[in-house]
Amino acid sequence: MSAHDTARRLIVSGRVQGVGFRAWCVREANRLTLAGWVRNRADGAVEIVARGSEAAVNELAAVCRDGPSFARVDAVIQELAEPHEAGETGFHHKNTL
Repeated sequence: MSAHDTARRLIVSGRVQGVGFRAWCVREANRLTLAGWVRNRADGAVEIVARGSEAAVNELAAVCRDGPSFARVDAVIQELAEPHEAGETGFHHKNTL
């Protein structure tokens, strides 16, 4: 992680499960060359931990406000994450929490 990298946790709520949100998120994160993961949560939200440049993480958070075409995003809550939570490279799905 360079000095200009950041790690952030995003909790996305609304109609975000069963609409292809995780696969869409992986594509967007890979396009932005972010490391990290996405998973469904038992409470119906989607959780994302992303690490990379501040600009790329901000862009992921911004596009998550719309999500894929069948999603309805009500809120995106952001908080700082520990860089090690995202892993070193690549972006992938994790099992539901």
